[in-house]
Amino acid sequence: MLPRRPAVALLLSLTLALGACAPAAHRPAATAAAPVEQRQPVTILVSIDGFRPDYLARGVTPHLSALAAGGVEAAMRPSFPTKTFPNHWAIVTGDRPDRSGIVANNMEDASRPDDKFTMATDDPYWWKEAEPIWVTAEKAGVRTATLFWPGSNVSWGATKAPDWPYTLTGGTRPSDWAQFNQEISGIQRVNSVLDVLRRPADIRPRFLTLYFDIVDTAGHQYGPDAPETRKAVSEVDGYIGMLLDGLKALGQPVNLVIVSDHGMAAKANDRVIALDKLADPADYRIVETGPYASLAAQPGHEAKLEAALLKPQPHGQCWRKAELPARFHYGTHRRVPPYFCLAETGWVYQKSAPTKPISGGDHGWDNRAPEMQALFIANGPAFDTGFHPPADFANVDVYPLLAQLIGVKPLASDGNPAVLTGIIKP
Repeated sequence: MLPRRPAVALLLSLTLALGACAPAAHRPAATAAAPVEQRQPVTILVSIDGFRPDYLARGVTPHLSALAAGGVEAAMRPSFPTKTFPNHWAIVTGDRPDRSGIVANNMEDASRPDDKFTMATDDPYWWKEAEPIWVTAEKAGVRTATLFWPGSNVSWGATKAPDWPYTLTGGTRPSDWAQFNQEISGIQRVNSVLDVLRRPADIRPRFLTLYFDIVDTAGHQYGPDAPETRKAVSEVDGYIGMLLDGLKALGQPVNLVIVSDHGMAAKANDRVIALDKLADPADYRIVETGPYASLAAQPGHEAKLEAALLKPQPHGQCWRKAELPARFHYGTHRRVPPYFCLAETGWVYQKSAPTKPISGGDHGWDNRAPEMQALFIANGPAFDTGFHPPADFANVDVYPLLAQLIGVKPLASDGNPAVLTGIIKP
């Protein structure tokens, strides 16, 4: 086929030349160019899980750094505990974990003794105590699309039948959503967002979410200062660049809100607190371990457990849940176990002394620890680039901002609208 290309080109040239010589009366009328659609701005909420604000200073984030320089950027305080699901839910509901009911990545509920919440749980029962922004938007007639935001696959407000096929009754989901699959690449995730924005205006979402997990995964596996984590940071910055290029090609104005859920700190083999050295394992049942430990006493063993746990420790502290420091805003919800131990940043609680080397990174420590702070970048036509968030800016304060951006009335929440007053242009 290749040798025939010159002949085809010559034929096309001759046809065009003959057309130019034809009498004007026989020439086809010029066709007016199709009008370019004037698109209204959309709001895209992007989570880069485990992205510490100081990762922007590592010289591998040209796109994120440009967005920060040309918009509003701040270190944002996560909610306590500094875990993935509680903080993602706090951002989109405006409620801290103690109020939203998503108090940990793994939870128990006395009303469901045979059930346990994990990060794969989509039973609406566990999520029903705080309404996410996409549900509020859908109820107000604002179309939404979510990609992998924790909880966005849940039919919020539905009732799940106890027996197979576990039919859901009622409930609201985003108009478009997808079940999380870690194997779906960053490129595919970006393209999925761009694809729904190519739709006709009447079925095009006005609020979207996008989620990347590679920075958190690398941070856990290798630690926050490892070259592998730096590479993941660079890779996710490339995905942000792809998103920006795609939006520009579509002529789609966008208000971007880019956040992380928490930071990351290194852990090591010589920074382990063995629970079985603090108390007799016969006296307690472990719910979670790591940067914090949550426990329940075996029936009748409360006094003995408290005598062991509540005394001073060199690298951590334990409390009855009702006596946790008030600044954590944590400990009143029924799903918080009766005893809670928080390790010094970099130290972890384990069931017993480690039997294999411990390395990499983790999160879950004090939400005021510098290593646990979260990323916040806002960039787009709605934002006043001269605005500087106050030092007490917390992630629950993002919720009223999102509501304002997409034009819906926010529900009462822990988020304080006054904190970000002025970030949106008058």
